[in-house]
Amino acid sequence: MSGHSFKEFPITWGMVIDIDKCTGCGACMASCQTENNVNPQPEASNKLRSTSWMLVYELTNDKAFPDHDVAFLPRPCQQCGNPPCVSVCPVVATDKNEDGGIVSQIYPRCIGCRYCVAACPYHVRYFGWYDPIWPEGMTKTLSPLTSVRPRGVVEKCTFCHHRWNLAKDAARAAGKDPEDLPDGAYVTACVQNCPSGALTFGDLKNPKHKVHELIKSPYAFRLLERLGTKPQVYYISRREWVRKLGDNYLKSEKTE
Repeated sequence: MSGHSFKEFPITWGMVIDIDKCTGCGACMASCQTENNVNPQPEASNKLRSTSWMLVYELTNDKAFPDHDVAFLPRPCQQCGNPPCVSVCPVVATDKNEDGGIVSQIYPRCIGCRYCVAACPYHVRYFGWYDPIWPEGMTKTLSPLTSVRPRGVVEKCTFCHHRWNLAKDAARAAGKDPEDLPDGAYVTACVQNCPSGALTFGDLKNPKHKVHELIKSPYAFRLLERLGTKPQVYYISRREWVRKLGDNYLKSEKTE
């Protein structure tokens, strides 16, 4: 990784995804698309030009029956502590300077060069190839809390940042500290709507939040951790083959 240094954040929002609980239903994908005004895709089958801030991958251990096994891996933006996308952006359209450690994406600055798309090892960044168009009548579903991106800019998961603003406003109105939100006061749309409870969200540094303990699990890992990107999204699986795939371990290697 580059020598670009990023600061520490007293509040560090993160997500813990229990792969063993995920059924691959796609509720997180649908929730994300609706919450963040991702328009119906003109060519959804074209994976090079379609947009899905949250994407569920199917994993397999490549063994024959009866040892065959599958798992499903939801992949939001990893909100890396050392994000490779930031250091390559020539116009500071993306930055690791947002409170909470969220990697920001500033659409008016983006010139569409797609350097960040090439730099991201997690494929979480999407370039808008088409004008955002909703079929007649579906514009009523648009959320006023999220701006609609024009064609020609890059977009990605923001951990539903607008929900954090709403949670802080609610805390101020109640006379509470907006910088010390209780567990569950701010959650993303995907976490809220996961029917199997596979996704958990909170402040990784706050002992009062559930994620603070979950990341200490011996079965916890981060995607491509050996790259040194320091993601703020953790995964849990009790299956070693899943943990190996998470960091491209060779079959002969042992996980740490």
